[in-house]
Amino acid sequence: MSTTSASEWSVKEPGNLAFAEPITDLHVRIVNGTVNVVGTDEPSARLEVSEIEGPPLVVTQEDGVLTVAYEDLPWQNFLKWLDRKSWRRTAVVSLTVPAGARVEVGVVGAAAVVSGVDGPTVVKGVTGDTTLVGLSGPVRADTVSGSLEAQAVTGDLRFNSVSGDLTVVEGSGPSVRAESVSGSMIVDLDPEGPTDVQLTNVSGEIAIRLPHPADAEVEANTASGRISNAFDDLRVHGQWGAHRVTGRLGAGTGKLRATTVSGSIALLRRPQREDEPADSTPEDTSGTTNKKVL
Repeated sequence: MSTTSASEWSVKEPGNLAFAEPITDLHVRIVNGTVNVVGTDEPSARLEVSEIEGPPLVVTQEDGVLTVAYEDLPWQNFLKWLDRKSWRRTAVVSLTVPAGARVEVGVVGAAAVVSGVDGPTVVKGVTGDTTLVGLSGPVRADTVSGSLEAQAVTGDLRFNSVSGDLTVVEGSGPSVRAESVSGSMIVDLDPEGPTDVQLTNVSGEIAIRLPHPADAEVEANTASGRISNAFDDLRVHGQWGAHRVTGRLGAGTGKLRATTVSGSIALLRRPQREDEPADSTPEDTSGTTNKKVL
């Protein structure tokens, strides 16, 4: 029978807490304000609460799991938490945790920033924007209307939203998979990856900037939106209504799939390196031939 070591604090005012025991998991749930999580080489964790109004934050540490949350804000069914009377609170929270820890962050009307984490990261947001920087573990983000910006994320990225926007900068993970109803998607791919990109939208726009040279099998579809294509090796099908882009870039080892109902799709080219010859400038055409729009 294992022994349980548990500690609990009630944080009612700004202050700092240091945790001597090693941390393997971090759970944070706040309303309004900001949460900032930074991965470090230290085995333990530190907490700084610089602002707090409303009910206290309950901090618990048990068997390697550090939790910073409100008692009335559970992780289960988090995205359905719409008790607006309880939104009259705010907290600004900063945490340093071991880089290999598993991180779970839930925000309602709050901004979240997670950086330098190697372990799995899960983010849930009702409203409020999320920024992820330099994460190497798998990432899963679900939002209602909150937007997500991912910079230099080298792990698998999964994003689901109703109306939140997705921005991926220097994406180099094995895969990016995103679904949204009306949020826009802007994905800038690093030359080193990803190898599997699948984007699905209903009315939001999709823009994908591919490296030069690109290496992927491409298929993009829109039922009634516009398609812009900057690659000679890709063909645009359809003159009226539905449009489809297909083709192979390079050896075709990667996979790119983008689908919208009424949103537009743009396939863009990253700037060429100085040591590469310049290609001819694409033209803007229409109809069943290639469309070139930069």
